[in-house]
Amino acid sequence: MSRPVVALLTDFGTSDHYSGTIKGVVLDICPDANVVDISHDIPPHDVHTASLELAASYKYFPFGTVFLVVIDPGVGSGRRALAADTGNHRFVAPDNGVMTHVFRESSQQFVVELTERRYARPTMSRTFEGRDRFAPAAAWIAKGVQLSSFGRQLSDYQLLESSEAFVRNDQIVGEVHQVDRFGNIMTNIGRQMFTSYAERGSLQIQIGNESIGRVVDTYADIGVGEVCGLFGSTERLEFAANAESAVKRLAVALGAPVIVRRRD
Repeated sequence: MSRPVVALLTDFGTSDHYSGTIKGVVLDICPDANVVDISHDIPPHDVHTASLELAASYKYFPFGTVFLVVIDPGVGSGRRALAADTGNHRFVAPDNGVMTHVFRESSQQFVVELTERRYARPTMSRTFEGRDRFAPAAAWIAKGVQLSSFGRQLSDYQLLESSEAFVRNDQIVGEVHQVDRFGNIMTNIGRQMFTSYAERGSLQIQIGNESIGRVVDTYADIGVGEVCGLFGSTERLEFAANAESAVKRLAVALGAPVIVRRRD
């Protein structure tokens, strides 16, 4: 039998003890676990970015992987703690919207509230539930405990208000959703929507106050001093610059409008 996989996504960073401590808790309960880091560098308290990063990564993990997601600005408050099963994967996370994009992608969902104290540490810190509530739950799930043992089933979990690109007045209207560490600018415009629209003629793309001249296939196709569009690994339209930060070049922020229109 293969070792259970527990994948971690947090905003803890690695300069403090937090991320290492939750690994220790997982391994203390489930010594056979293969603990994998997705990232501990989510911007502090940034539930929106965490939700996108989780959605971009989870589907590439083995069947049965348990995802321990701790981006929790409401730690110690009355917000609920969740465990979820989407058929192929299981998740442990705070009920703050961090599961939004996973839930929207999955047709099968079984979600419970983490209330059963025997699957948490005996004492509960109000400032480190990642250690005392979430990590133990993930470890017990990896060890084979069924989700129904952790608490009552839920159907009213929190979802983020997440805008979707749309077509209006014969143009695609989207926005900037994320910026990666290279300064590449990701939008909420998917490849399928863009491609079906592009089939009917040449296009012009506007992001903020800037006009983008072309869409390329790879980063290597971008000329010196040029900013281009392309479709990245998440199949969303993004903007990149040649060996520099596109977000610095274009000076746009999250939520900036992105308009795709036909050339006259």
